[in-house]
Amino acid sequence: MKTALRLMPLAIAAALAFAPATHAATAAAPRAENAFLSQQDAAARAARVSNVDYVLDFTLTGKENFSGTTTLSFDLNDASSPLTIDLDKASVKSVTVNGKSVTPQYNGWFITLAAGDLVKGRNTVAIAYERPHSTNGEGLHRMVDPVDGRVYTYSHFEPAAAHQMFAVFDQPDLKGTYQVNVTVPADWEVISTTRETKIDADGDAKRWTFPRTKKLSPYNFSMHAGPYKKWEDSSGKYPMRLFARQSVASQIKPAEWFKYTKSGLAFFDDYFGIPYQFEKYDQILVPDFLYGAMENAGAITFAERGFMYKADMTSEQRQRLAAVIMHEMAHQWFGDLVTMKWWNGLWLNESFASFMGTLATAEATEFKDAWRAFYSEGKQSAYAQDQRSTTHPIEVPVPSTQNAFDNIDAITYSKGASTLMQLRHLLGADTFRKGVHNYLVKYQYRNATLDDFIGSLGDAAGRDLKGWTREWLYQPGVNTIAASFSCKNGKIASFTLDQSATKQFPTLREQRVQVASFRLDGKELKLDKNVAIIYKGAKTAVPGMVGASCPDLVYPNFEDWGFVKVQLDKRSFDTARTGLSGVDDPLLRAMLWQSLWDGVRDAKLPLNEFITTALNNAPQEKDYTLLGDVLGKVGAARHYLVAIDPNSAYAHQVDRQLEDMAWNAAVAAKGNDDFQRRWFGMYIGVASSRPALDRLAALLEGKQTLDGLSINQDLRWAIIARLNRYDYPGAANLVKAEQERDKSDSGQAAALASTVVRPDPAVKSEWLGTIQDTKTKLPFSKVRTAMGSLYPTEQKALAEKSADQRLSLLPQLDKTAGPVYMRAYGPSMIPSGCTPASVKRLQAASAQMKDLSAGTRRALLDTLEEDQRCVAIKQALTVK
Repeated sequence: MKTALRLMPLAIAAALAFAPATHAATAAAPRAENAFLSQQDAAARAARVSNVDYVLDFTLTGKENFSGTTTLSFDLNDASSPLTIDLDKASVKSVTVNGKSVTPQYNGWFITLAAGDLVKGRNTVAIAYERPHSTNGEGLHRMVDPVDGRVYTYSHFEPAAAHQMFAVFDQPDLKGTYQVNVTVPADWEVISTTRETKIDADGDAKRWTFPRTKKLSPYNFSMHAGPYKKWEDSSGKYPMRLFARQSVASQIKPAEWFKYTKSGLAFFDDYFGIPYQFEKYDQILVPDFLYGAMENAGAITFAERGFMYKADMTSEQRQRLAAVIMHEMAHQWFGDLVTMKWWNGLWLNESFASFMGTLATAEATEFKDAWRAFYSEGKQSAYAQDQRSTTHPIEVPVPSTQNAFDNIDAITYSKGASTLMQLRHLLGADTFRKGVHNYLVKYQYRNATLDDFIGSLGDAAGRDLKGWTREWLYQPGVNTIAASFSCKNGKIASFTLDQSATKQFPTLREQRVQVASFRLDGKELKLDKNVAIIYKGAKTAVPGMVGASCPDLVYPNFEDWGFVKVQLDKRSFDTARTGLSGVDDPLLRAMLWQSLWDGVRDAKLPLNEFITTALNNAPQEKDYTLLGDVLGKVGAARHYLVAIDPNSAYAHQVDRQLEDMAWNAAVAAKGNDDFQRRWFGMYIGVASSRPALDRLAALLEGKQTLDGLSINQDLRWAIIARLNRYDYPGAANLVKAEQERDKSDSGQAAALASTVVRPDPAVKSEWLGTIQDTKTKLPFSKVRTAMGSLYPTEQKALAEKSADQRLSLLPQLDKTAGPVYMRAYGPSMIPSGCTPASVKRLQAASAQMKDLSAGTRRALLDTLEEDQRCVAIKQALTVK
């Protein structure tokens, strides 16, 4: 997904020089002259082309450009019209079609092969080219390590960026085989889908030869090259390797990687009933990565920023590592072995990997509470998004590759995973597993659709799932359920589940949940009755609850089987507010915390009452995973409070209370590294008073210590960023001094964030200009860092100075900057202020800017709704 504007001069020149004489005479509709492939054009190409094979030859020198030759063989069932081959922003040196040299017909996005040069049957096309390395994380990305000057490259192709590296039919339903030859500097490693069979000296370089792969969609193939540090482990069924840059190798914990990888491969082999197909398992940590990780077949890439540790790993970090490894590993079967036909099926890949990754983490590692972490993190994001007017069905049309990532979000990942969990509850775990196995066996090395997947599950269950599919996958929105009951003589006399939906998204759904009632025994809340039931429609009787003791609390989605928002009845809500500490079950405790937080976000529970509850209960929380969830909510509560008015007496009072709570808890957690680091992280995140900032400065200088805690490099940067955020005396000089200590690229990024966050009008203006300059030479990873740091919540006055300009520039940037840029710019840079005036400004913009791309318009509308929510929360405050 590239910007059309930057390529337009090249496109015009190519069109004038190489316009095909036969183009106007062909009956087939010509492909649109732009950077994106439409589903219609992809389907037309797939209907003609089959049995695709690539021989790829690359020469990498470490310089800004690389050269390559694609030799592409394929069967063509109709040679009566031109055929396009995707190749982005390259200098084409030669094109040979079936042994004949032809003049390149190239517009900067794709090469058009004239019908007269093609034959029905087997065709062979050779395309030689040169191209700049990418610097935005797509294609063949190049990075120069600032520590030692070494050059590293890696490929990233999802959703449709393989043509930023080589000439290809860049669509998922044209699977092919790939044989790769790569010439690189002699000290480089090369990693691809298969393991190399030969490395030959070639002057000062080496030539690596890789055997032909099994059939893969283009986005699942990969090739990475550079002087990577390599670790190996052969203790499992499949050989495992791990790669990282030399300068960060000391921050990698290879034993942890191999432990979880080995256990995951054993789990998935057994669960799917199909052995892992790609023979070896390589994992590569790479810099400047756009996402968390990518499931390239046999050579999975990970964003190193999320998996480098300058101290011992916390339990949270280990669990995140295990979860991401399992997610990407699930894709090796579901996504790589069986692949969606078009990008509208991308959600199913991600939903299934999220579901299976969590299941594997819970069952194949020490993190048995993985589903609880899923509830607190991914699922809550999905609930929040599904309550917005901009929500979307899980299954949505994708007109072209420009739209492939429009809907890759919490709905795609976490709501989709939740629906699969619900389907597992409906069908039974064994039936669900059988259906998945049958699907993978039937469609392996092929492309499949949602109907194929649901059909396999339905066949295994002997059930028609069309109605379920229609309700859950093609209709947006989250339902709300509430328990409605009456008591007589201390017993429940009647009990129903009431299901409701919004006017905008009125669909009511069928779902299986557990309804549980609890009673207070002193201060403890004890389970009295638990009933599993399938509900549907507006009202469902729950006869199993009749006769139970009249409850102090009812929770109608006990143990989180369903994807549904729970509305507690008044008595249950009051019990939740006052009785959190008496709930033994940490998942129920997490759900009750969530009910309180829902009350805040719905402007039904005053924010100040939630903060009081948190101050009273958070320090007593002994479950590490839940503590992270609670502190996250506390941080969000503080964000709202600061957004409402950072200078109010109440905001200052709460800041002092949160500082004291976090510091005291960090001190008390001595000897428990996980808890101490979690609490100290919160302390850094809430410190804003001069005494708290003084304490951070003293810790940085070694004049004060927190017994049990080592202030490592990551913490030093976090402290420096906080001091700069509040313009602490001498903070700017701390950035410069720390850069001398830490010359790594992560240090550069931290220094940039610390600089940009300063409440200095000149700094803001300079960096806003850099961010909005779409021709900047700064790597996109740095631009994205600046976006995220430029306007912190409390700097409302500074943010307001550029608010109108940022908003007015949105349409222009949307047209010129490209989807990768706008996915970061929209959520970070669209201005909000938590005031009626700010809401009005956003409403006016949304009324005027109807022609924004789908992703950018959604970001605008989401910002508007969040601003409206903030104003409503402000109005609900009972302490000013």
